[in-house]
Order: sequence, then structure tokens, then C-alpha cells
Amino acid sequence: MQQTLAYFVTLLRKNFTEYCNRRLAKVGLTQGQLYFILYIGRHPRCAPKQAAQALQVDAGQATRTLARLVQDGFVLQEKDEKDRRAHTLRLTEQGQAAFGLSHALLTQWEAKALCVLSAKEQATLLALLAKVARQGWQNEENEPGEKNQPAQ
Repeated sequence: MQQTLAYFVTLLRKNFTEYCNRRLAKVGLTQGQLYFILYIGRHPRCAPKQAAQALQVDAGQATRTLARLVQDGFVLQEKDEKDRRAHTLRLTEQGQAAFGLSHALLTQWEAKALCVLSAKEQATLLALLAKVARQGWQNEENEPGEKNQPAQ
């Protein structure tokens, strides 16, 4: 197989998913739920729509994931005090424990993945990946190899 960016991204994603799922299963979470736990933990009292937009998932996926997190006791969904039609999200005590585990999990995986690089190489890698990720894919109609144009 040709060693391309897509290949390495896929390989890292598979490794990360397996690493997370093994550890998250012990507390009853999936990797998809992990991101909601992290977002709600960092943004208590956020609206479900805010979480979905920030995590770039559709409303249906967000609704299903949040319903499961509520059902399993990780998240409380409460009526907004200012607007009774709206809801806010916050972590339960069990959700807070999962939030702490999630941070540790991400830190441990990253340390394990990057341990073969020096501190300088790690900084360079992360800077380059951030640059690639920030390009934003504003114009997805471009053919591969065409440069994206800045958003108007």
C-alpha cells in the first residue's frame, strides 16, 4: 500500500479507536460518546444543538447519543431556566468521572503515539497537522491537488 497522508490518518484513527474502545468499555462508554462527554464537560449548560454543531454531527446522531448518555446516567438534560422550551446539558457525577478518564485517555494515547519523536519533532508534527487541518476544505469542489481558495 502506498504510504500517503490518508493511509497514516486511517492507521492512526484505527489505533486510536481501538485504544479508546478497550478502555471506555470498562465504564460503559463508546468513542462516539467520548466527544460529547468532553464537550459538555468543557461547556456545562450548553444546548444540545451547540454540542452537535461543535462536534460536527447531524441532529439525529446528536439526539441518539445524548439520549443514551442521559439513559446511562452520564448526562442530565434540563429545561433552560430562561427559555422553558430549550434544554441544557451538564454532566452527572458519573459523567464527571468519565470526563476525567477521557482527558487521561487522550493524554496517554498521545504520549504513547508520539513517544518515538523528540519534543521538537512533536511540536513540528502538530504544527504541520494544524496547518493542514485549518485549510478548512472551504471549497470541496476542488479536484485533488487544486489549492483551496480563501472563503469569501
